[in-house]
Amino acid sequence: MSSTTLQHLANGVSLGSLYALVAIGYTMVYGILRMINFAHGDIFMMAAYFAFFGIATFRVPWPFAFIGVILATALLGMLVERSAYRPLRDAPKNSILISAIGVSFLLENLANYLFSGKPKAFPEITFFANTVVIGGVSIQVITFFIPAVTMIILAILLYIINRTKLGMAMRAVSKDYETAMVMGIDINKVIAATFAIGSGLAAMGAIMWGIKYPQVQPMMGVMPGLKCFIAAVIGGIGNIKGAVIGGFILGLGEILLVAKLSSLTGYRDAFAFILLILILIFRPTGILGEKTTEKV
Repeated sequence: MSSTTLQHLANGVSLGSLYALVAIGYTMVYGILRMINFAHGDIFMMAAYFAFFGIATFRVPWPFAFIGVILATALLGMLVERSAYRPLRDAPKNSILISAIGVSFLLENLANYLFSGKPKAFPEITFFANTVVIGGVSIQVITFFIPAVTMIILAILLYIINRTKLGMAMRAVSKDYETAMVMGIDINKVIAATFAIGSGLAAMGAIMWGIKYPQVQPMMGVMPGLKCFIAAVIGGIGNIKGAVIGGFILGLGEILLVAKLSSLTGYRDAFAFILLILILIFRPTGILGEKTTEKV
């Protein structure tokens, strides 16, 4: 394997891991509420700003700043659920979709008003900027760190969902909302916890995205948010393992497309949407998705 190919594979796995982390948030919310949280990409953006100001402005040591960012973003996700989605829980699906789009525009414009539209340079963290030489290729530590974190998070989430009371409650709510209520499950707490976990994962993705692609601006969550949604659809939206698989497929596909067909570099973003169309035509449920019957 050539050193160039090794470099491309490392970048592809790293990018795919970032997509996977954020895609899990999409798929968890859909799995429980059967709704797409289109504000998820903008929660990702807000987390990047939280990290920027925590480190660059308030000079908080980066480990503590990252913990604070994850907690703050989880609270933001719960606030969004409580204010924009919970009042519409029994409303038609279109109403919730419109509310999600409204929250997305609100967060984008709020960030533009508060932080200005001028891009800001994400502070460099020496530990992650260091390089490791493998096979004659210099690869940043962050490139190895991202997939490792993604795999650890996946293992923890699967344990929570399959082995804990909260996970059992989440699975019950996803199967039958009304029956879960009759059984005494606190629906509000379960859904709030789902949004908190999903938003926390978006924060982790935003932090590592900022380190790897060090620029923060109000629209930075739009395209990654759409691509992470596509990754969730590819893997089978509602399936956590599927979201991770979809993220890796999309990340590797993008990087290898640019590497092997440099003339198509300008179509990098289009690749994701073409892949989405193909999946919807030939495998509408995604790789690991299951057919479900929508209640009316």
